[in-house]
Amino acid sequence: MQKDHPFFEDLSKLASGAAGAVMDMRREVESMVAAQCQGLLERMNLVRRDEFDAVKLMAQNQHAQLETLKARLETLEKEQHNH
Repeated sequence: MQKDHPFFEDLSKLASGAAGAVMDMRREVESMVAAQCQGLLERMNLVRRDEFDAVKLMAQNQHAQLETLKARLETLEKEQHNH
């Protein structure tokens, strides 16, 4: 009985080579898809999350200052009407 038949060795090598080729193709496709998505996002001119959060914080601070100024103005107007 033969231990290793050349046919099965060749078949094993072929299967291993095919599996490696499939993995290489997968990585290449993933890389191409990632590049296409990145290009699409750049063309859409979207705002990055950190930029959005910074502007949101600035708006919240401005809103708080506006509310403070409105309350102060109301107080001053009441004082002026009382004199």
